[in-house]
Amino acid sequence: MSLEQASLTALRAQRASCHGCGLLVQEAPKEPQKKCSRCGVPLHYRNANSLNRTWALLITAIIFYIPANLMPITLTTALGKTEGDTIMQGVIYFLFHGDWPVALVIFTASILVPILKMAALIYLLVSVQRHSPHRPLERTKIYRMVEFVGRWSMIDVFVVTIMVALVQLGAVASIAAGSGAIFFCAVVIITMLAAESFDPRLIWDKCGDND
Repeated sequence: MSLEQASLTALRAQRASCHGCGLLVQEAPKEPQKKCSRCGVPLHYRNANSLNRTWALLITAIIFYIPANLMPITLTTALGKTEGDTIMQGVIYFLFHGDWPVALVIFTASILVPILKMAALIYLLVSVQRHSPHRPLERTKIYRMVEFVGRWSMIDVFVVTIMVALVQLGAVASIAAGSGAIFFCAVVIITMLAAESFDPRLIWDKCGDND
């Protein structure tokens, strides 16, 4: 295969891939409402306003991530006294009580993964907006990784849900979800939506332009 053939994209060949069934349409969707001949889904070269939607969702997630870490994710009531714990306080608690594997899992899933995911999306968005042809395959792998690991950030929310359900001892002790859990859940959902709204085909649009 020649270098010219390797750098040829469906967009350059005026072809469109159906998002419903994957059919590669042999004619360009010149008309805005043209539909796939096999499944009837509207055809388009790229997801409309993909970058704008992804930026909007990502900025919202970054804003929500601040109160998600500053506000208590759990409210523990024992003998009439209520205390709130943030995500990091929970990590420190398990760490100093010898449960470092639990602390490591919570830190990785609830702090490290969301930060890396948002940083990766920022990198992908900036590189696409700068029309960078640099390492498209590696950037595509980064996107796939972001899309895959995003759902595992919900582990902290699952832990809180289980604790709320199990620790309900009336006036003796009880655990309730704090406002931080709401913001954290919103961050996870919004970052997942941001990853879904990003069109990875944009990474390859400048592939081969500098050859």
